[in-house]
Amino acid sequence: MEPFTTHTGLVACMDRAAVDTDQIIPKQFLKRIERTGFGQFLFFDWRFNEDGSEKTDFELNQPAVAGASVLLARRNFGCGSSREHAVWALADYGIKVVIAPSFADIFYNNCFKNSVLPIKLSEETVEQLFQLAAEHPRYKLSVDLDEQSVTDEHGLELSFEVDESRKHNMLHGLDDIALTLLQADKIAAFEARRSA
Repeated sequence: MEPFTTHTGLVACMDRAAVDTDQIIPKQFLKRIERTGFGQFLFFDWRFNEDGSEKTDFELNQPAVAGASVLLARRNFGCGSSREHAVWALADYGIKVVIAPSFADIFYNNCFKNSVLPIKLSEETVEQLFQLAAEHPRYKLSVDLDEQSVTDEHGLELSFEVDESRKHNMLHGLDDIALTLLQADKIAAFEARRSA
């Protein structure tokens, strides 16, 4: 897993509540066995017409947010089934940060295991960010995980809460496997004793 320290990126606004994982990555694309390649299918039913052409009214298809890496959404983002593929699709598409008032628990946990930072801010603060994005074309936010801050070029300064262990793991690029491998010497010693 890649470490996450700071990130500055263009904001894409998804003015929808309860965006579920079935829309983030539809079930027909879950047959892949690797973690990559899912970005092309992100929000597939919302992004594309039946003939494969892009829907011009969909948020992420707007030219003004091409290359966005910060996704701003409403409450309960990532609800629905527990598929980790939803986070893989966001990451593969280039999303590094998702900001919303609340997240579904499993989706929230999966983000931290895949270098996508989920930031919870109050509904009022999220509304403020939507307004700022509407006022400033190609609006960008800067996120500093170590400082737990969100800033912009217009004087905005926000702070967010994050669990210390999750913060540590993201800063150092440690997923569950990497955390286990940190104990490789102890595991090998245990296996040696056990087999003796």
